[in-house]
Order: sequence, then structure tokens, then C-alpha cells
Amino acid sequence: MTTTATPAAELAVIGGSGFYELLADAERITVDTPYGEPSDAITLSEIGGRRVAFLPRHGRGHAVPPHRINYRANLWALRSLGVRQILAPCAVGSLRPELGPGTVVVPDQLVDRTSGRAQTYYERGAVHVSFADPYCAHGREAVLEAAAATGTEATDGGTMVVIQGPRFSTRAESQWYAAAGWSLVNMTGHPEAVLARELAVCYTAVALVTDHDAGIDAHQSVSQEEVFKVFAQNTERLRALVLETLDRLPKERTCGCAVTLAGLELPFELP
Repeated sequence: MTTTATPAAELAVIGGSGFYELLADAERITVDTPYGEPSDAITLSEIGGRRVAFLPRHGRGHAVPPHRINYRANLWALRSLGVRQILAPCAVGSLRPELGPGTVVVPDQLVDRTSGRAQTYYERGAVHVSFADPYCAHGREAVLEAAAATGTEATDGGTMVVIQGPRFSTRAESQWYAAAGWSLVNMTGHPEAVLARELAVCYTAVALVTDHDAGIDAHQSVSQEEVFKVFAQNTERLRALVLETLDRLPKERTCGCAVTLAGLELPFELP
């Protein structure tokens, strides 16, 4: 349904490949933004007494490829609903032999290797947002605590390199990323994370390894079929981790994300 008086939500989940629904009995709404339409309608649920928005990053049925996602509309729509903390589950390839398929990683750094994507809201004026630490420290802590509580083994930290896609990496590219010391490769983590920061919204990536990237496995290459298969096998485990994390996200934000725009003169009013 379309509504002009959109209900408020304080938390959000942006679902990745194969993660198209959070809870089945959710209210479904559409949200208009100055940047066009989000990837799909947003669903609203109440979890642990808190309102939670869910948006499938690629749309239901994976209709939108990574380089065509309207990231600005997605993040703007969530903030306009009142969202101030986002969990972002995503599928990733591993650049480390010890991080095999099914491993959950909570990255702490990001490298952008995309091109041509709209990656800022601030097209005029001097608005330079701090992005040294791309992910919310308190959000990461909540994920790791939830992992321990649910018996999910999670790797704390790692650098995720975000490539343009939709193709996978060559072996040479994959070996280059690994040699740089990076842990994961993904196609959607940027500009999603920086747009959240530009809106002073906490953003935490939760990465599920679906494969060893081409440069790590000398005898195999990454296939879409295998990526989707492994993600599907782990969707319920990932959903349980996300639900537990939502319950542990702080009620009051005291992290740096909340004040990232302090002292900056913005060219427009944020929703």
C-alpha cells in the first residue's frame, strides 16, 4: 500500500542476496524520496517493543543488480521513517583460506573499488564527513554479543573490499586484494555505508561468507548458483542472529555516528 503518513521505525535491516523478508506478518508501505524509488516496498514490524523497518537491498526476487541499486533512495527512505540504526546482512566472498563458506564476519573496515555510483547527498557546499571507521562501534559490539548468545561463531573484524560488479573478480584481482591484507569481497557495501554516515545513521555490516574468491581457490571459480545456494542454507541462522542483535542495539545512541554532522553546514534539511 502507499501511505503519506508513514509510521515511525527506529531500527532497520537491509537484507542482502537471498534475505528478502524479516518477518512474515509485517505491514508493507511505500516511501517516496527526492532520489526516486527505493529498491522495494518497506515492511514494518515490532520486535522486542521497538519498531523495525526491513528493506530488501535487491528487491524481492533479486530484481536489482548491485550496480543499479538506488542506494540514495534506500537510505533516505529509511531515515525519513525515523530509522537511526541499520543492520546490513550481506553475502561476501572470502579472501582468506581460514574464512570458509558459512562463516559470519563483522567487518571493521571498507575499501571502495566501485565506479560511477552516486555516493553522496552533498552535491554542493563544503560537507566533508568523517569516514575513518565506516561501521558503528556499538552496532558491531551488539552483533558480536548476539553471536555469542546464539552460539554463532563470528569473526571480529576484517576489511571488506567492494567491487563494481556484476561480474566476479578475476584470479589476478582476487590475489591483489588478498595481498593488500583485505579479508572479504562484496558488491553492495559501498556507497551504502557512507550514505548512512552522511545521514548520521549508525550502520553495521554482517557478512556471510558464501565462497572462497577465485584467487584463493586455484581449482574453482565463483558461481552465482553456489553463492545463492550457500546463502540460502544459512539464511535462518543469519535471521536469528539479526533478530537477537536488534534486541541488543542501544536504546540511546552515544556513538560517534550520532554526532558526525555536528558543526557542518548542510545544504538542505535532513528528514
